[in-house]
Amino acid sequence: MRKVKACLLLAPVAAFSMPFVASTAASAAPATNYSATLNPLNHASGSGMLSLTMNGNKATVTEHVSGLAATFMNGPYPHVQHIHIGAQGKCPTAAADKNGDGVVDTAEGQPSYGAIGTTLSTKGDTSPKAGTDVKIAPGGGSFDYSRTITLDAKTMSSVQAGTAVIVVHGLDPTTLSKKAQGEKSNLVPSLPLAATSPALCGPLTSMPAGGAATGGGSTSGVEDVWMFVAGGAALTAAGAALVLRRLATSTH
Repeated sequence: MRKVKACLLLAPVAAFSMPFVASTAASAAPATNYSATLNPLNHASGSGMLSLTMNGNKATVTEHVSGLAATFMNGPYPHVQHIHIGAQGKCPTAAADKNGDGVVDTAEGQPSYGAIGTTLSTKGDTSPKAGTDVKIAPGGGSFDYSRTITLDAKTMSSVQAGTAVIVVHGLDPTTLSKKAQGEKSNLVPSLPLAATSPALCGPLTSMPAGGAATGGGSTSGVEDVWMFVAGGAALTAAGAALVLRRLATSTH
């Protein structure tokens, strides 16, 4: 009889609490925040800051850039930009310039920052295929960029592993050596080397989720959940006890 009573008491508690806790944990999965400080490469004078909030495979990117080459062929200078992945997760140094032209071009920088994982375009395609499409690149010497995009599995993995790097391309050719000014892009031979060479670069690093909770801080929601579970379990147990009392009365 005692075993029967125990089962009657515990089964409703488990039935109530476990699905609730599981569903609450799933719905409370937080977004993850990352940021990159964009520092100049290859004699560029610009700078920038980028933040990325990742929620599942969706990433909201917000960026401000200033001080880059402003015009190209009487129009805003297009600055193609990407999340590079799959390498060392860092920006190259001048030592990466293997041909001695004074420019670390895109190919020379790849051992440090990797290949294109996602194109940070202003519209349309965000795959590596859009990596050199100047028509959907942000333009001008200064710009603000904001877009929510879908990341593929490789880019997500690299961001989470700390090996993703933001690279903004496009140099002012007048700042380059005469040798470099006469060279063609090794990505798009119809363009000059300056057009696709890195201008800004910054590793994408995770941001702290917040400090330890005090009072109404980040753990208060968890405490409220368990208080709710405990209250529900108590109510369920009380109901089970009432059933037991009625059973005991009916057997006498």
